[in-house]
Amino acid sequence: MLTALDSPIVLAPMAGGPTTPDLVAAVSEAGGFGFLAGGYLDAGALGAAIAAVRGRSARPFGVNLFLPGERRDAGVAEYRERLVAAGLQPGEPVWDDDGYPDKLALLLADPVPVVSFTFGCPEPDTVSRLHAVGSEVLATVTNPDEARQAAAVGVDGLVVQGMEAGAHRGVFANDPADPAGGQLYGLLALLRLVAAAVDMPLVATGGIVDGSGVAAALAAGAVAAQLGTAFLACPEAGTKPAHRAALDDPDVPATAITRAFTGRPARGIRNPFLDEHTAAAPAAYPQVHHMTRPIRAHGDPATTNLWAGQAYPLVRPLPAAELVAMLLAEAREAATLAAGRLATGVSR
Repeated sequence: MLTALDSPIVLAPMAGGPTTPDLVAAVSEAGGFGFLAGGYLDAGALGAAIAAVRGRSARPFGVNLFLPGERRDAGVAEYRERLVAAGLQPGEPVWDDDGYPDKLALLLADPVPVVSFTFGCPEPDTVSRLHAVGSEVLATVTNPDEARQAAAVGVDGLVVQGMEAGAHRGVFANDPADPAGGQLYGLLALLRLVAAAVDMPLVATGGIVDGSGVAAALAAGAVAAQLGTAFLACPEAGTKPAHRAALDDPDVPATAITRAFTGRPARGIRNPFLDEHTAAAPAAYPQVHHMTRPIRAHGDPATTNLWAGQAYPLVRPLPAAELVAMLLAEAREAATLAAGRLATGVSR
């Protein structure tokens, strides 16, 4: 599948609402490869979303799952007290496994072409079972060591996530001592380091919003580019109004990595909540996610998570099919221009 894509455009799985069956189907119908986000859904809702995509398109697509991690409660109660003292109304700090066993069972019983994992490395037995039902398996990695771990369990390819990426960093370990989630590798450097560490197909993600970025990722060794932020402004996306407005606001400050909203490192557009609570947020996922859910539900741009990659000011509000076509045209133009410069040795 990875080496036989119709085009190198992959839709990132954006959990929490932005990735809808309509968006996945539109990208796949346009020649890209769409991913459904399984995060935050129970098995019933994920099954319904899979059926909805199949009802809209016969094209292949994938599903992404969050792997449950180690439970940590340190700092949770104190953080909740801080939110209450700020006049906010947080929810309860519940820990759960995101319904992972049931969702995995669903995908084994009703396979999709590709299953990708985030927040850790799948077990070798999980990879083997998915292979047995005909699914290819991808793991999201953020450094060369994670790439080696994933390669060792038999995955078919890696989603290589640079630090420019919006939303959650896919780090395997949510280290309390490291608020940013480990060493921050830029995408191009990380692609080259991972390519030197393992020999398998690489899907590049992080800060890619136009065709020039796609071409750069392919030139650096990727077989495809996975874009999320670029699709947030599409009409088919389930992006909330405050989020769409922030993407289009020239006065909004840049992005930052924070644990304030979920307890895991994630990149979003800066707002008062992010600025005021990042330093105090504990490494406690998903407890912090559940605590802030009622706060975020109001849709107030000052207190909701506005996930976005570093290049978000370049996002274009186009229908998904038009965006896929434009990305491909731009990538071809960029590759032709680069080839010409290499052939002539002239910088223009």
